[in-house]
Order: sequence, then C-alpha cells, then structure tokens
Amino acid sequence: MVKYVKCFIIIERRYKSILYFYNKYMKIYQKKDLKDFTSFKIGGPADIIAEPKDLSELVKLINYLRKNYIKIYILGNGTNLLVSDKGVRGCVVHIGSNISNIRVIGNNKIEAQAGALMSDISEFALKNKLGGFEELSGIPGSIGGAVAMNAGAYDKEIKDIFSTANVINEVGKTIKLSKDAMDFSYRKSAVLDKGYIITSVTLNLQESDKETIKNKIEKYTELRRKKQPIDYPSAGSVFKRPEGKFASLLIKDSNLMGESIGGAEVSTLHAGFIVNKGNAKANDVYKLINKIKEDVKIYFNVELEPEIKLWGKF
Repeated sequence: MVKYVKCFIIIERRYKSILYFYNKYMKIYQKKDLKDFTSFKIGGPADIIAEPKDLSELVKLINYLRKNYIKIYILGNGTNLLVSDKGVRGCVVHIGSNISNIRVIGNNKIEAQAGALMSDISEFALKNKLGGFEELSGIPGSIGGAVAMNAGAYDKEIKDIFSTANVINEVGKTIKLSKDAMDFSYRKSAVLDKGYIITSVTLNLQESDKETIKNKIEKYTELRRKKQPIDYPSAGSVFKRPEGKFASLLIKDSNLMGESIGGAEVSTLHAGFIVNKGNAKANDVYKLINKIKEDVKIYFNVELEPEIKLWGKF
C-alpha cells in the first residue's frame, strides 16, 4: 500500500508538471468526461485531456509523457471508440482542429494533418477538382485514425489512395513511412502494431471535374442515409468483417436486430451498428457486444472480433 501511495503521488506530480509547463500553450482539462469527445456520447473522465496547439507542441508533449511513463491515449474525432464508464487513467492527447491543415502539394497529392476530418478533406478535394476520395467522404472520423486502422467504405480503403505518412516513432522522432512500410491489412497498419502516432498524411488523388466528384459524394451520402442509423449516437460498425462473411448479416440472422441492454440497442436499420438510444452506459454497450458474440457463435460458429477500440476497465 505504501508503494502504491508513493507511486500515486509521483504520478500526480507529473500531471501537475503537465499543467505547469503546457497550460500556457495548449488547452488542458482535468477529470473531464470523455463522452463529450466521442461519437457514442459515452465515457467517463480522463485524468488529463490535452489539446496541443500545433505539431511542435504535440511532439514535445508526447516525449514528456513517455519520459515520465504516463500512459498515452491518442484521440481524434472520437469515432470507433468505446470509453469505460470509469474513464481512463493517464493523459488523453486530443489531436483536433489545431492540427488539421489541408493543402495541395503538387502532382494531384493532398497533404492533411492528422486532425483533419474526412468530411473536410472531401470538401477540399472537391474544391480543388481532385477525385478518388468520394467513397471515404462519409467516414465520421479524422484522417489520422482512418489511416492507422486502414478505414474503408464501399469497396475502397485508405491504402488505395495512400502515399506517405509522417509519424512520431517510439523514441520521439518524426519519420516518414512509405506505403510498403505501413504494412496495411484489413482494419490494421504498422502504426497500430508499433505504437506510432500519425502527424500528417499524403494522399494520391487524380484530376476530375467538380460535377463528377459531387455526384459521387451525393450518391454515397444517400446510401449512408438510407442504410445507416445516423440519427443516433454510435461508433460505426462494431465488428470486423469475418472471412467470407458479413458481420451485420450474421447478427441479423441471429435475430438480434432491436436487441437492447439499458440504453444500448442493436440498430433496427443496420445490424452492424449499436446505437445509444439515450443515456446508454459503456457497460450497456459492452454487455451487448458480448451478447452478440455469444449468439453468433452459437448460431453460426463464427467468432466476431470488435472493430471499435475499448478504453479503460470493463
């Protein structure tokens, strides 16, 4: 117990150091609920939430946290994420609008900082008559997280248009990774395996006309509106696609559409989504995820693997 208390005091002092050294440069929150930062609108408090003002401050903060052995959680737009009702211990580094610049860098390439929203990149590409991003335009997240997990939609993945990424590696250096070095696979990349932190991404697009790009965006937007439960908070598709099958169809055929626990419900519009029908707790969603896994295993002998990330203790 003495060792635990001593350790706790040391960590608290390190948190105070974050406040002392960085409060002048970035927005700092203490014990603030993460539900205010997630698309699920669920999640307990983090010890510290820090929002760096630019890439330079991001690198400094990451190096400080690692040097002082403070657990780091990287937060983008808070999609594809379920945070425990108990919150998380450590520092949540929010890479948001302060680190979201988008620019054309020649040869039909776009460079976007990690906090840039997918929707903003889509609008930027349209404005600059660059096609190839349309299928991904409705993914509700930021480009950093999308690249890290090789997000995809409508038979297109980030890897299909990826060129390079600048990342903070395990020793705090900013390095550039090629497509080969990213080692993309289904909803996975080397960034996740190695614990790298993406700071910016370069994408390969192609010249097109605005009308063609706009029509494609509208097409995919309408498909999402009809098939996905956008009227309720969610974290997108909960499960990865099993080999040769569709998770949503397995869930539907297990008679789970409309199944609910507390405020969490398997969407009646798209079985691959769990929605927050109002004041759902993380534990409600967690129990429902396990219920789905158990029933699909019983009906079809298929092990479903969650696509969403779980933060904290459940």
